Amino acid sequence: MSTTRTARRMHELLEPICLVTYQADESGEELARLGHRTYWDGYFASRAAPLGRVPAEVVHAAFYSFAPGEAARHLPGAWETVPPEESFAAWRRGSTASLRRILGEEVAASAGLARAADLLTTAATSAPTQGRVLFAGWRTLPVPEVPLTRLWHSATMLREHRGDGHVAALLGAGIGGAEAHVLSALEQGIHPPQTFGRLHHLPQEHLAAVLHGLRERGLVDADGWFTDAGRQTKQRIEALTDELAAPPYQALSADELTELVRELEPVTARLVATGSR
Repeated sequence: MSTTRTARRMHELLEPICLVTYQADESGEELARLGHRTYWDGYFASRAAPLGRVPAEVVHAAFYSFAPGEAARHLPGAWETVPPEESFAAWRRGSTASLRRILGEEVAASAGLARAADLLTTAATSAPTQGRVLFAGWRTLPVPEVPLTRLWHSATMLREHRGDGHVAALLGAGIGGAEAHVLSALEQGIHPPQTFGRLHHLPQEHLAAVLHGLRERGLVDADGWFTDAGRQTKQRIEALTDELAAPPYQALSADELTELVRELEPVTARLVATGSR
């Protein structure tokens, strides 16, 4: 398997593990118990925690895809309510509880899952950090000892590594954060793209300006669908994202990659069947 195909396959296998943080209830409940008033307070407080107490502008730059001012509506206020390290610990604790509930204790405590966690950790801690802000923040965190928590931790670290590379690919293509959501919506067949979950809450004038810019560049047509140029641009971004996501897996031998995929496939299948909820 080529390095880019490996990166794509690993993304498919790891994303359902990471999504329990956002889809399942336990993380939100843990954060609410700490005193976070809204989902987004907890989200920004926890996901940005590995960066330290940086200004909201830095979080906005690292997260990339949020509309101007969104990070500042939550930070540093959410960190004043709950210290970032406490928010992160609750986030991780809730995510682990979600995985344990969905997978069941037998799978969660299995030797196969522990082996997958070990291999993922080898991959996640091997890649260089240059140019990867969120990934570098995660690399400063201690790796958990409990296998199920370590599986989530290393999977999410690799997700942020991939995300940093995706931002680089978007920047290279001249695609902004809201524009990236429009292209993702269209790739998923969501039309009009303004109804996409990451877009529908934004001011209509802002969305109109984003779509106008994409039409001016020939990436979407007058009806808001992909043009050939738009579809090709999206495909190039995804191909480069896969290429940039490949380095961590070069730390594993071909046999180890095969073993990792074999151990992850039933875990991922169970999570996909529940929608990671």
